[in-house]
Amino acid sequence: MKKITADFIYPITSEPIKNGVIVLDDSGKILAIEKSEDHDPASLEKYTGIIVPGFVNTHCHLELSHMRGKVGTGTGLIPFISDVVKFRDFPEEEIMDAIRQADEEMYAGGIVAVGDISNKTDTAAQKKNSSIHYYTFVEMFDFLNDGLTDGEFEKYMTVFAGQAGSDGNKKSVVPHAPYTVSEGLFQKINEVNQPGVTVSIHNQETPAENELFEKGTGAFIDFYEGFGMPLKTFNPPHKPSIYYAIEQMNPLCKTLFVHNTLTTATDIGSAQSWSDHVFWATCPNANLYIENRLPNYQSFLDTNARMTIGTDSLTSNWQLSIFEEMKTIARFKSYVPFQTLLKWATINGAEALGYEQDLGSLEVGKKPGLVLLEGVNENNWTSGMVRRIG
Repeated sequence: MKKITADFIYPITSEPIKNGVIVLDDSGKILAIEKSEDHDPASLEKYTGIIVPGFVNTHCHLELSHMRGKVGTGTGLIPFISDVVKFRDFPEEEIMDAIRQADEEMYAGGIVAVGDISNKTDTAAQKKNSSIHYYTFVEMFDFLNDGLTDGEFEKYMTVFAGQAGSDGNKKSVVPHAPYTVSEGLFQKINEVNQPGVTVSIHNQETPAENELFEKGTGAFIDFYEGFGMPLKTFNPPHKPSIYYAIEQMNPLCKTLFVHNTLTTATDIGSAQSWSDHVFWATCPNANLYIENRLPNYQSFLDTNARMTIGTDSLTSNWQLSIFEEMKTIARFKSYVPFQTLLKWATINGAEALGYEQDLGSLEVGKKPGLVLLEGVNENNWTSGMVRRIG
């Protein structure tokens, strides 16, 4: 048994506790949360800083970890995607070593669960042996081409079968983005996933995405033609891309919309009227890396949106740290309160991935992991450091 205390404990689902004590059993389960005066000081493991539950990273591409620093910043999404395709082929040993290092980096940074996009089975072995819980989203796309639907579906179902889905891990099949998934492929995905599973989808990351769906014009037309797959049968619905997505997806699943840099309050409200199970993932450092823009977080605050935080991949980020993502939001959008950011980084992510029974908050009976934020207080924390302590 361990008794851990710090200047403040932030349970997330209740008010912060000054000099609180967390009593843990040997497995890390919380047995009690009490006041320090109720304990012999000699029995306490004391830290300076703030203790919070382990972080949840709701959007990552672990399999792209070998591409750290390979793709330039500020190119915009479409050139970025083109560069990623060029750099996909690396020696297997290099790929696997980068995956292992990235997993260890996230664990050391206090991350306890990850929603991870997979197009291959490269990450399956690391996930099976990792101390992190992984929800693997096996991502499908047929480039809005019905002629490719059946073949692509079968290919990615093979990946799904080979991905880690036990021992604390979960998995589902998901659409990549509105601009890459036909109605037929959406239907096949819906047939695989049971109500209640989590389904992620990249959403409204670049102006060209909405232009494609609103006008049938823009950079995505040239993008597809450049890959020899012109959008000959695509009929734009004359609405932003998110409306095409929600018309195709199952409202009984948890839906995690990712990036949302151009999503408006109207879009958020429409999605949340469509389903009671909607979550939003923001990856601020990746948004800045690729498009040099951030979402309007005020729109998400005004609509009571359940926001979560992701890192995206080391192809589009400098590190895989949820605490660094929080800092970026605070630097550029300082109106988002510290405790709100903590909620986004913990319990909201745990609920989005279905891990809230064990993770996301400091409560008796949970095994959420303990993270220490050093050199911080609620009003001055963006220069702080993060350390896993339990």
